[in-house]
Amino acid sequence: MRFKHFLLQSLKPLGFLLVAFIFLSCTNAQMSSTGLELPSIFSNNMVLQQNFDVTIWGKAEPRKNVNIISSWGESATTSTNDDGKWSAKIKTPGAGGPYELKVVCGGDSIQYRNILMGEVWLCSGQSNMEMPLAGWPPSDTIFTAANEIPIANYPNLRFFTVDRATAISPEEDCEGSWSLCSPSTASTFSATAFFFGKKLMTDLNVPIGLIHSSWGGSPIEAWMGAEPLSKFPEYAEYIKGMEKFKEESEKLKVWLANLPQIDMQGKSGTNIWENLDFGDAMMSNPDFDDSKWQTTEMPSDWANFGFGNFDGVIWFRTIINIPDSWLNKDLTISLGPIDDMDVTFVNGSRVGGYETGGHWQTERNYLIPAKLVNSKSLQIAVRVLDNMQGGGMYGRGESFRIHLKDTQESISIAGKWKYLPVAEFRNSTFYLYSGNNFDFVSRPKITSEVTSNSPTTLFNAMISPIAPFKIRGAIWYQGESNTWNPDRYTELFPIMVENWREMWGDKFSFYFTQIAPYRYNEGTNSELLREAQFLSMSVPKSGMAVTLDIGNPLNIHPGNKKDVGERLALWALAKDYGKKIPYSGPVYRSHTVENGAVLISFEHSDGLILKPVAGKLNFQIAGDDKVFYEATAVVNGTNVVVSSPMVKNPVAVRYCWNDTAEATLFNGAGLPASSFRTDKWK
Repeated sequence: MRFKHFLLQSLKPLGFLLVAFIFLSCTNAQMSSTGLELPSIFSNNMVLQQNFDVTIWGKAEPRKNVNIISSWGESATTSTNDDGKWSAKIKTPGAGGPYELKVVCGGDSIQYRNILMGEVWLCSGQSNMEMPLAGWPPSDTIFTAANEIPIANYPNLRFFTVDRATAISPEEDCEGSWSLCSPSTASTFSATAFFFGKKLMTDLNVPIGLIHSSWGGSPIEAWMGAEPLSKFPEYAEYIKGMEKFKEESEKLKVWLANLPQIDMQGKSGTNIWENLDFGDAMMSNPDFDDSKWQTTEMPSDWANFGFGNFDGVIWFRTIINIPDSWLNKDLTISLGPIDDMDVTFVNGSRVGGYETGGHWQTERNYLIPAKLVNSKSLQIAVRVLDNMQGGGMYGRGESFRIHLKDTQESISIAGKWKYLPVAEFRNSTFYLYSGNNFDFVSRPKITSEVTSNSPTTLFNAMISPIAPFKIRGAIWYQGESNTWNPDRYTELFPIMVENWREMWGDKFSFYFTQIAPYRYNEGTNSELLREAQFLSMSVPKSGMAVTLDIGNPLNIHPGNKKDVGERLALWALAKDYGKKIPYSGPVYRSHTVENGAVLISFEHSDGLILKPVAGKLNFQIAGDDKVFYEATAVVNGTNVVVSSPMVKNPVAVRYCWNDTAEATLFNGAGLPASSFRTDKWK
């Protein structure tokens, strides 16, 4: 849902409680009562790629004939192999519909209705692709959502979202189903993908099918198969070792299956986390015996006390003594930000909580009414729910306090708190531990941590199951989680694209978004990751949408997803559909040094224009000493001339070369240039 960790936590050793991957297989296949089944990517309301021999596949009884019959006049026949698997191709007509498709094997049959023929695209990446049209309020919102969502009735725009899942080896199916675009489905669908698809639908006047498969915070390694990653020494040993995890994981799967469960599958919206019961009445009771609970220092991210990337629910409890002068007076409890959601109790009564998504950065300040302040001891209980990538109460120690309301008088509540995990969240299901039996202690252990950050896990669970469903191409928005190693990204990205194309057996188009300006941690140097993406445009049939002008240096989830989606669509419209339109901003091509200035040439440079940001043009220039100075830049036709009185004999120029620099160079179509440099200095 968001970007929280840069490093591959999956490569770290485990704490005492390993939060490992559970190999719960995705079982949403369309299946008859006696065994014929197809993956969930085939469902009512689907869009099939027009004018193509599309692949239909599934399982049935071994060595049986399978017949595929369509309402558009085409049919196909195949037979199952010894494992019961089958595959066939059927020719699709041009854009239109609705149509029906029937698959028959012996006495079994499955029929799909309301099928459209059109253009199908895969949309993948991390949180900026995953971010829904409704956003993640209050801090992460989509600028135009309030206007877009109420009118989003587009029956020719269809969505398929691959539910989050991880797997240690390639899966054959996933959870998901096709739906028509409506205000409710659009609000929870990827905003970037929505605007991309809407632009294509409007300009091409054909049905559009969008397959969305993303996971916030995920690195590129998670989206790649084992074979190409094994060529890199830092991943080869890890991937080889994954085989031994299978037996352990099966034990864990069986153990979890015997626990009570809360199924969140198929639920969407920000309010689905409200009113869930995780022993609230018992755990918040001041008289509850927590003497056997373990202790930890708070505030803290719970990774700091051995829980790694644990997703689920942990209760925290402590007792605070207050001054006599505070008795029977209103107080305020400050807990800092909580990742992600909380319900907070004082002396057994709820005093506040955030039970909707998107509040992982929200400071918690709750009123403790005077009627609860009837003794010098206040028993505090906080139920923290995290649904992805670690959690906890992670604010500064000085903000972890209780205040006498409307005064500066306060006491610290930082220090030792007791804690107990009561639920584990896996593959859209809460598995409930017993608070009295300390189930989490007896939980089967796994020798390595496998998460959405781990190499191959998302490729196995969220890409492999949908291949070879015919697509025209893919769009990709990811990179923030790889800023720590841009050199490796330069190698990995082209290999990932080729990996996917091999899975589909098709050199489909692949368009990606360059990461936007953001104030990362000191020393991140995200401009090097942007450079890695810039260099990736050498991949055949690829293109890059630049976002240097529409980011937010203070929010890694910028709200302008409309321009992102539409800029990706421009590449598709020009390259895949033959539209004679501008589709790229200026692209650095070459440079020459003339008369103490650097003349820079660009492709896609018609109508070059410079637009200063806060009085700066964000060009820098240096001589042989490699010391860069702010430079003056002037447009000269389709070139830019860069100079500085501080550099008499210039050698190199850099543009937007830091984490937060915003675009100042555009072409006549209003599309920005990527950051670039003419040097290769370290």
